[in-house]
Amino acid sequence: MDKEQVKDMLEILTGAVGVSGDEREPAEITAGYLEPYVTRLHRDSFGNVIGFKEGTGGPGAPSLLVAAHIDEIGAMVSRLEKGFVRFSAVGGLDPRTLLGQAVEIHGRRRCRGVIGATPPHLLTEKERKKELRIEDLFIDLGMDPEGVEAQIRVGDYISLVRPLLTMAGGNIASGKALDNRAGVVAMIVCAAELVDIRHFCRIYFVGTAQEEVGVRGAIVASYGLSPDLAVAIDVTHGLSPGVAEEDGFGLGEGPVVGVGPNFHPRLVERVRTVAREYCLPYQVEPVPGPASTDSRAIQVSREGIPGILLSIPLRYMHSTVETLNLDDVLLTGRLLAGFARSIDTDLVEGLTCI
Repeated sequence: MDKEQVKDMLEILTGAVGVSGDEREPAEITAGYLEPYVTRLHRDSFGNVIGFKEGTGGPGAPSLLVAAHIDEIGAMVSRLEKGFVRFSAVGGLDPRTLLGQAVEIHGRRRCRGVIGATPPHLLTEKERKKELRIEDLFIDLGMDPEGVEAQIRVGDYISLVRPLLTMAGGNIASGKALDNRAGVVAMIVCAAELVDIRHFCRIYFVGTAQEEVGVRGAIVASYGLSPDLAVAIDVTHGLSPGVAEEDGFGLGEGPVVGVGPNFHPRLVERVRTVAREYCLPYQVEPVPGPASTDSRAIQVSREGIPGILLSIPLRYMHSTVETLNLDDVLLTGRLLAGFARSIDTDLVEGLTCI
């Protein structure tokens, strides 16, 4: 798989709408991409997409769970106000990024509009100095109150609208929902790589639902599948002005390996060894507490599932201009494939002895 294929998949997946709790569109697309590379495929009752790939070790071989969440942040209609729509966040919306954004309300029909607020000219000096809140914002659909009431109901989902943009740098892409459709694409790259690579372990490729509202899909999937070990794929902060070097990672410098109590040290060392063997660049992120990713839920499922976290550097997280390097997505998938190939019975049996 190459960068053009990665970009094409990102364009299609980020164009899909999958606000937490209604991930049907990205789930269907993810399933379509995974289908050629897995032994069987299904969607569980929670909404997770699960593809299973048999290994050379057969039914008794260790099992690996690979998890990348398919949901995205968005909003929900909270009130209709004289033809305008007030809303509440679904996931971590930053009000500073919302003013002037195009949105789509998924009502009786899909209705596009823009997010507005009182113009600064009409605010007092004190009001202009106040921090912008979601409560200050509203959606203008360009419809009269009767039209709005006929199409929109309290509780309707709202998605952000932004097509994927290939930036002047060529390798750099920007858009909405790259957190975590980029991780989903890396998972698909891994599945494609493993078609031509023999691997001993059995692998579950899982597109998890509702990560942005409490890693819920990962809780369900890890409990139900009960794998021997796991890898979560997500994004982490990319370096940009205002981001301290200890908090951000370089775009184009490879995937980021999490290190800390949330991750099994033997697996961390194994993935770093694999990266060196395959001459794949990688970065290291110290995570002293529980990670804000699916890895947090997976680790404490059942009697405990040893795992690691691979992250893709991403600028401007939780905005509609999330920005990444396509090389990092490709490298993450390839590193993951090499790691899966390295798993054997000895590794898994040694995980109980730290």
